[in-house]
Amino acid sequence: MSFARRHRYRDQRAGAGHRYFNDASIVEQRGALSITKSGLWTNNVALVQLLGLCPLLAVTGTVINGLGLGIATLMTLVLSNSVVSLIRPWLKSEIRIPIFVIIIASIVTTIELIMNAWFHDLYLVLGIFIPLIVTNCSIIARAEAFASKNTVVDSALDGFMMGLGFTLVLVVLGAMRELIGFGTLFANAQLMFGSIGENMTITFSENYPGFLLAVLPPGAFIGLGLLIALKNSIQKRQSTRQTVVTLTTGATAS
Repeated sequence: MSFARRHRYRDQRAGAGHRYFNDASIVEQRGALSITKSGLWTNNVALVQLLGLCPLLAVTGTVINGLGLGIATLMTLVLSNSVVSLIRPWLKSEIRIPIFVIIIASIVTTIELIMNAWFHDLYLVLGIFIPLIVTNCSIIARAEAFASKNTVVDSALDGFMMGLGFTLVLVVLGAMRELIGFGTLFANAQLMFGSIGENMTITFSENYPGFLLAVLPPGAFIGLGLLIALKNSIQKRQSTRQTVVTLTTGATAS
């Protein structure tokens, strides 16, 4: 093989390798984007799957309560997904569900002890809903449907995005109920942020009489229903717009 031909052959192999790595990175990027979009929007735990509604409706009287429970749930999802993905090569299908429950219960117990030690006042406010994270169907569902079939990195990302989507709904619903019910935002922020949070409360009206329905369970159902309706409306508009664009593109091409 001549010198010029050897160099052309080497350049072709280098180009093929470059294209291969580019394609792999694109696939990886698309996978991460798909997991992110699924957790935050298309497969949101609260707005689409409608799982974990008991704590979601019970503790979202304020932003801080929702944020505290949301972070605890997010940490549980990330850690449980990661552990399940790590042990999946040795996990027998016959005993996988009990193993998942043991893993989730161990993680939740650890988080509960940490909150009791470092965020005791918030721990008292959230009460029974912290240990009840174990029974949140979304956590064991992600372990079964995703973590037991994917890599640790993807499973951790899936847990983070699912938890983040759930936390965002908790915070938004808590903000709606607190604002309408009490006329404030970030009340009792010191429960989570200590002395720094004492000046975080935003009061919109000193003489606001309050709206009792917003802070009662029916207000939580109404608020969640409005969020679901808003999400479905936005998604329907996006779908309609995408259909119009596709038809226009097809007509132009033909």
